[in-house]
Amino acid sequence: MADSYDVIVIGAGPGGYVTAIRAAQLGLKTAVVEREHLGGICLNWGCIPTKALLRSAEIYHYMQHAKDYGLSVQGASFDAAAVVKRSRGVSGQLNGGVGFLLKKNKVDVLWGEAKITKPGEVVVSKPAKAAMQPQHPLPKGVKEPGTYQAKHIIVATGARPRVIPGIEPDGKQIWTYFEAMVPETMPKSLLVMGSGAIGIEFASFYNTMGVDVTVIELLPQIMPVEDAEIAGIARKALEKQGIKIMTDAKVSKVTKSAGGVTATVETKDGKTQDLSAEKLISAVGVVGNIENLGLEALGVKTDRGCVVIDGYGRSSVAGIYAIGDVAGPPMLAHKAEHEGVICVEKIAGLDAHPMDKLKIPGCTYCHPQVASVGLTEAKAKEAGHDIKVGRFPFTGNGKAIALGEPNGLIKTVFDKKTGQLLGAHMVGAEVTELIQGFVVAMTLETTEEELMHTVFPHPTLSEMMHESALDAYGRAIHI
Repeated sequence: MADSYDVIVIGAGPGGYVTAIRAAQLGLKTAVVEREHLGGICLNWGCIPTKALLRSAEIYHYMQHAKDYGLSVQGASFDAAAVVKRSRGVSGQLNGGVGFLLKKNKVDVLWGEAKITKPGEVVVSKPAKAAMQPQHPLPKGVKEPGTYQAKHIIVATGARPRVIPGIEPDGKQIWTYFEAMVPETMPKSLLVMGSGAIGIEFASFYNTMGVDVTVIELLPQIMPVEDAEIAGIARKALEKQGIKIMTDAKVSKVTKSAGGVTATVETKDGKTQDLSAEKLISAVGVVGNIENLGLEALGVKTDRGCVVIDGYGRSSVAGIYAIGDVAGPPMLAHKAEHEGVICVEKIAGLDAHPMDKLKIPGCTYCHPQVASVGLTEAKAKEAGHDIKVGRFPFTGNGKAIALGEPNGLIKTVFDKKTGQLLGAHMVGAEVTELIQGFVVAMTLETTEEELMHTVFPHPTLSEMMHESALDAYGRAIHI
């Protein structure tokens, strides 16, 4: 049947389109349903365009510090509209690329909103909201709304910004990452509620562009999922750049006026103060898009806004699966992609293995960058490990000095008894690229001995990874 598939994937974000392509590679007749934009939030309103913005900010930062490199730049300035335009252009280019890849792999695109009416059946209808229109030209061959059959239905609908009651974003004075990504002009002042990756990245971007930024975090440390020592170093660097940071603080109320917003902030000691700014970014996490899919009526088990799955993406109802943000944390694009591959490989009968979430790296692209994988020092101790910890500072690395980036730290956590690498944590220049070395090492079940015997190229920042492992065992050379 023309309208019958082996696999239908609902959602064409990173998890969804990668899942669909892998399914097609395995010989499964595949379709993907999308209502708004190929590439999902990550490509259109998240990972990619924010990195384009941050790249502009990084270059602007170096222009302002040209004299540190023996260079001269006169009258460095920026055009906010041009910065945003470049970011949107990068997103648009990649959006078209996703369409090309789906067509190349013979994956049908069903345009509209999907509802699972019963196991094995998906009804696709036109998007209900006027705003949910294609953000870029649709690829040729997109199929019309209708009823489609599939042996396996994979929900990959992603997530959206979490909303705090009483502090609902209005798109004008209270922003989510959507509005923060496309400012018409730079505000003079900004409050950022939440210090996870999204909050800190926007705080870093706007601060570099000259905005007066204050970050408010409910928990005792910024970047709560990171190792406390690394987060502490990042905080000092961000504060040195001019970002004001409040931890153990809660925004209890926000009042809007013609001039901006005033946030009432309660601190741990019970005191309150009012902070005013032109704009406020709400970056307090995301919640899975599980509504209006027919999941509840079918008895699909959910928990705290996410579909409950096993290690292969299977939900509580046979034939229905979920992957990515909608299937729970960590809510990262690369986790979604890998989870989707595992799901369809299991469907195809391959010897797939459940994902080890401890081996999923996390990256924050502020300045300085932060990256990590595995257990923090505190979590390793909580898990009962007797540990050895290695540290190596950027100040001891020739390449970091030559780059003019002497501030940072590479930290490694090993099991004292077995030598197993339990975790790695970094703050400093280009650590989001360095972390993958430790991810590969952990996937290969490396020990400290293997890392010590590995030859790292000189002069590179990666030498610090070697030195950190050496330091854990009292053998570091350059400190």
